[in-house]
Amino acid sequence: MKAVQIRKFGGPEVLEVVDLPMPEPKAGEVLVKMAYAGVNFTDIYRRSGHYAESPTYPTKLPVVLGLEGSGTVAAIGAGVAGLTPGVRVAFTRGSGAYAGHANVPARCIARIPDGLPLDVAAASMTHGMTAHYLSHEFGLKAGDTCLVHAGAGGVGQMLIQLARMRNVRVIATAGTSAKAAIARGRGADEVILYRDTDFREAVRKLTNGRGVDVVFDSVGKDTIHGSLYSLRPRGICVLYGHTSGKVDHFDTMDLAEAGSVFLTRPHMQHYVATPEEYARRANDVLRWVTEGRLKVTIQKKYRLEEVAAAHAAMAGRQTTGKLLLDVQAQGPGSERPHVSHQRL
Repeated sequence: MKAVQIRKFGGPEVLEVVDLPMPEPKAGEVLVKMAYAGVNFTDIYRRSGHYAESPTYPTKLPVVLGLEGSGTVAAIGAGVAGLTPGVRVAFTRGSGAYAGHANVPARCIARIPDGLPLDVAAASMTHGMTAHYLSHEFGLKAGDTCLVHAGAGGVGQMLIQLARMRNVRVIATAGTSAKAAIARGRGADEVILYRDTDFREAVRKLTNGRGVDVVFDSVGKDTIHGSLYSLRPRGICVLYGHTSGKVDHFDTMDLAEAGSVFLTRPHMQHYVATPEEYARRANDVLRWVTEGRLKVTIQKKYRLEEVAAAHAAMAGRQTTGKLLLDVQAQGPGSERPHVSHQRL
């Protein structure tokens, strides 16, 4: 089968399309014939070596990247019940999704509801489940105000929607007026163009000097200081990514001076720690997308051979929706045409 493998850490140039033997499912695993694999910042962090020593996302070289996708069950390992070949499934927090087939732990498998396309299911899992735990696990309640950085990004769009479903006021940041329009279209009450104004000052004005209850920061180095000082006293900053670079140096006195605020850096893995918790989040997300309550945008699809272009687009912060690898696509050519799929 074809697969995207890395043999060393580095930029997009280390991504190689190789021929590998077809895997066989071990006990507790499901072999999935892949249709689509999601492209995520976690893949970039793993490719770059940022998670090289992470016990949560171990990256022992050589490795086939990809933790999310959709397809059909090809075979099941010992001890797996309730699934048969041909059943449509989606997953996140698996491994080896950038390939024709992938072995996935059975606990990470979610059945795709009837009527939900395979590409939309793949696009919903990581971003949707991330937005689910962010919006449900950090004290947000009706009447609160939160700040969502990168509101036009894949997680940002879904996080705005889920926060608004909880009757939370959402202030988002965006880099351009076009991205601001996307964030507003997903329900943001106000959008700050961070290139034109100091977002911390704008947040203070929009909250009459109080600050927000929670900041969701996926940007990292460029925003962390301003995020802390955008909070109300004893508010929470949830740093869940670092698209601008890792926060390597941090003065803990900033937590006190910003108002005795709290800072956490979560991994989603710890918020799907049991099969029951994983299933609850996955089923909620897939149901909401199927019902049209949660909208998903697929920005572009790439062939496996175009994976480096997909990584470069994401790392360059050019995305306003989900990027997918169309695993079974064949033939020459560069990027596939723009595809926008919104569940309305």
